[in-house]
Amino acid sequence: MGTTECQMLTTTAKVLVPLFMYVYAVTRPMIATAQNGSPPPPRANTEVTITMAVLLPDWPLVTTDLQYPYYKQMLTPGLDMALEKYDQIVPGVLNVSVIHTNSQCDSGVTQISTVDLRYQYLTDVFIGPVCEYAMAPTGRFSAHWSVPILTVGGQALGYDNKLEYKTLTRLSGPFSKMARYIRDYFTYQNWNHTAFMYEDSDTNYRDCQFGAGAAYFGLAENGFRTPEAVSFKEEEIEDPSNINKLLRDYVMPNARIVVMCASGDSIRKIMLAAHELGMTNGEYAFFNIFLFDSNYFGDVTWKRGDKDDEAAKQAYRSLMTFTLRKPETPKFEAFAAEVKERALRDYNFSFDAVGEEVNTFVGAFHDAVILYALALNETLEEGGNPRDGKTLTHRMWNRTFEGIMGNVTIDSNGDREADYSLLEMTDIENGIFTVAGHYDGVAKKYTPVPGVVIDWPGKTPPKDVPDCGFKGEFCIEEDDTGFTVMIMMISMVVVIIVAAIIIIYVVRKYRLEMELANMVWKIKWEDITFNNKMDKQRKLTGSRVSLASGESGQSVWGGNQQIFTVTGYYKGNIIAIKKVNRLRVELTRNVLIDFKHMRDISHDHVTKFIGACIDPPNISVMTEYCPKGSLQDILENDSIELDEMFKYSLLYDIVKGMYYLHNSVIQTHGNLKSSNCVVDNRFVVKITDFGLHSFREPDHAFEPDEDDSFQYYQKRLWSAPELLRLPEMPLGGTQKADVYSFGIIVQEVIYRESVFYVANVDLSPKEIIHKVKQGNKPTFRPTLDRSTCPDEICSLCNRCWAEEPTDRPDFSQLRIIMRKLNKQNEGRSLVDNLLSRMEQYATNLEALVLERTEAFYEEKRKAEELLYQILPRPVAEELKKGKPVTAESFECVTIYFSDIVGFTSLSSESTPLQVVDLLNDLYTCFDSIVNNYDVYKVETIGDAYMVASGLPVRNGDFHAREVARMSLALLSAIKTFKIRHKPDRTLMLRIGLHSGPVVAGVVGLKMPRYCLFGDTVNTASRMESNGEAMKIHISSSIKKILDLFGTFVIELRGEVEMKGKGKQTTYWLLGELKDKNGLCDFKYQEIPV
Repeated sequence: MGTTECQMLTTTAKVLVPLFMYVYAVTRPMIATAQNGSPPPPRANTEVTITMAVLLPDWPLVTTDLQYPYYKQMLTPGLDMALEKYDQIVPGVLNVSVIHTNSQCDSGVTQISTVDLRYQYLTDVFIGPVCEYAMAPTGRFSAHWSVPILTVGGQALGYDNKLEYKTLTRLSGPFSKMARYIRDYFTYQNWNHTAFMYEDSDTNYRDCQFGAGAAYFGLAENGFRTPEAVSFKEEEIEDPSNINKLLRDYVMPNARIVVMCASGDSIRKIMLAAHELGMTNGEYAFFNIFLFDSNYFGDVTWKRGDKDDEAAKQAYRSLMTFTLRKPETPKFEAFAAEVKERALRDYNFSFDAVGEEVNTFVGAFHDAVILYALALNETLEEGGNPRDGKTLTHRMWNRTFEGIMGNVTIDSNGDREADYSLLEMTDIENGIFTVAGHYDGVAKKYTPVPGVVIDWPGKTPPKDVPDCGFKGEFCIEEDDTGFTVMIMMISMVVVIIVAAIIIIYVVRKYRLEMELANMVWKIKWEDITFNNKMDKQRKLTGSRVSLASGESGQSVWGGNQQIFTVTGYYKGNIIAIKKVNRLRVELTRNVLIDFKHMRDISHDHVTKFIGACIDPPNISVMTEYCPKGSLQDILENDSIELDEMFKYSLLYDIVKGMYYLHNSVIQTHGNLKSSNCVVDNRFVVKITDFGLHSFREPDHAFEPDEDDSFQYYQKRLWSAPELLRLPEMPLGGTQKADVYSFGIIVQEVIYRESVFYVANVDLSPKEIIHKVKQGNKPTFRPTLDRSTCPDEICSLCNRCWAEEPTDRPDFSQLRIIMRKLNKQNEGRSLVDNLLSRMEQYATNLEALVLERTEAFYEEKRKAEELLYQILPRPVAEELKKGKPVTAESFECVTIYFSDIVGFTSLSSESTPLQVVDLLNDLYTCFDSIVNNYDVYKVETIGDAYMVASGLPVRNGDFHAREVARMSLALLSAIKTFKIRHKPDRTLMLRIGLHSGPVVAGVVGLKMPRYCLFGDTVNTASRMESNGEAMKIHISSSIKKILDLFGTFVIELRGEVEMKGKGKQTTYWLLGELKDKNGLCDFKYQEIPV
């Protein structure tokens, strides 16, 4: 077989093997589940067996080279220590089965191992892999199976995408976090121009490509100038001339800040080359990205014991290192010592033999296992499924817990907020680096270490851009003085000529920018005052201008509801305020220019733009207020008579206003309709609600969903057919569309009917819009009857609403036509016409005011009646006068309590509606009786009824007599009361009476109540509750008062035990004696003092 065939087979295998593995991964767990059944979720407080698969590369026994900083023999002791803590975290219910497999840091081996582990052992959680390429298949399979995966690797930028790696949690800071640190530090130093150099020696691992790439994109995508970047192979820089070429071609012309990622030997070669090129004199700063706190990158010091040591020592003064922050706590030191001991004892691995310390990967590996235990414990405590990978994963995200290296914070994307350090070589002779500053990943803040001063070769940090520029373009050699003088002379001549040409443009541009920057149109909401009296007057004569949609000047008829223009005072003048449906305003240049144009607009027939408020939630436009309302108001007010002359005058005003707008910078209106034509005090029509299209455009989140509402189609009856056919109508419209809208207004003015009036046809706005959009021949338009409409007007309307926009006249032509139609009014002065119209308007207003006044007094009477039903009349009168109602003490009043015996059982036998009807009928009966006595109904609660006499107006001792007589009347009435749904059943009333002192007052502002307080209320309630059905139970205090009248028949009941009162002597009120005429007219006796 030839070489070509072998290559083809190899290529085919590379494609087919991953495809086969994916099918195998997806289908084998399904087959296993079908055969064996998925294990049911364990019940609470039962033993749970968790299968934990650990995928790490094994340490090869034949070498002492540290190929990876995360071998199984290095990381597993930390895992063992974490598992020993599981009984404390998940007490008594957890059995963990740990399965180790050799990932070999190979993606092909890893994906096979992943599927086998899941298929054979139904793995519940994956710990690892750590290598970048090996991480991808396991991460994708875990997301597909919804199995949690925790790793201290997978730091590449692509693993930030948790839509793809849904169950991945990373316990070591990803490269994107380091990129943020580098970006923030460069911002701290005010550096913007950078260059990247990274080693790309092995396509299987490529840690530097991933790390430097993340830093590159972290700068390029966050406002920094796109860095220059160059990669190199280790063998390519064996020749120093190659390094010199890279520095000269890529670094020196573009940056003074150099970020590198390479092995220790490669970094030394680059620094030596930079020193040779004079780049270590303080003008440049070099940073090495030390991805792992491990000997993985080899010797990172300058010392090699060769002839270049001295030069390297000087060059390394310009070198600093970005790296993960290594904990220096006693807790971590003890942990590291135990890890070393266990690695040697349990796994025959010696950290010291390979010159390696316990790195942060070991601590993070330990914390990963702890984090999983915490999430598992919370799930089991809540009775959840410990194999619900999605829930477990999200319990691990967005939380902070205490790990072996201190507090561990996992962000909302499942990534650890790692801390980093900046290393500076403070001991140059020995090549020892010291921490110069720390970066807090949670606070996202860089803090220098006190007492550590960075030894900048130039005494200060390098400048982002050198004084002479990167290529010396800002400096000129001294020996070029003659040439320089010549260049300067030519430049001066050119500058003078150009300045003479553009000076006018510059001045105008400057003035424009000053106007835009000053924002003279801006109005603060607190500078606007509102007057209630003004608002009431506005509601009588205001125009129907919409505040409910983005088209803030549109007529709105929602049923019978009118929405009026909001008005206020600004600098002593009344202004119209139109709300704009925006959540916030972004002051782009287009918006500022629109405001400037609006300020420049000035015409007799266009409303004046006052300004705008851009402070949420009061985003609005302020314009001149026209108190006579809109043209639509006038047309729909039958009390205002309009003769032909006046109609033509109104239309001519509109034409003049639109002619001005179309010839101004505004160019179009876009929403011309009768409600956007307002009338001022002189009966002059003015155009409003134009311009500011970019400002008025509503936020999508703010737009109401009204695509099928009556209002939605009603406000489009003035719109041209070519706009209606568009998916979304432009706010600005077109000039020809404005002409069409004017034609609709002309017909509206002439006929004074509703908009788009069609005689003898009853169509909804939706049906009208549908017919107009169809464009069938003949086109569907409003009614024009030549017998009732002048020929000139009919011809003008037909031209204005022509189907083809090009067939419509413009407003310059319409102005000529309307001038001819209005000629007959030239013999009469405008003042005479205005005075005549105002006189008619004043007459109409007098009748309107009289009608509204009568309506006001009627509503006032109804409101007072309602108030008298809620509060006693004297109290209500005080409140109406604006006086405070203070609580008042009454020496003696009589209180009545009653309820229905057996009401609870009756309610259980009835429907809720029947119970409501029963109580309504009963209390209506009671209320009609109560009105005959000098008493006040306090409240009703369910079947309880409370009445008092002697307050708020004192009536001497008659309160006892009034309540007693009322009680007898109620007892008599209940005997004949019929229950609608149970006519054969009789209600049994139980009544209790008591007299004594109380305090009464109004409680609350919303739904205020007149409440009684004191022991007398409680005693009256006890009298009722200790009474009997169809009897009136009274206390000795009221009996004493009733005896003075000599008319009441009272029987001693005896001593009754009452809650909180002890034994009390009580009586039954049996009735009242009457004279021969049936009246109670016995002489009243004064109570002896």
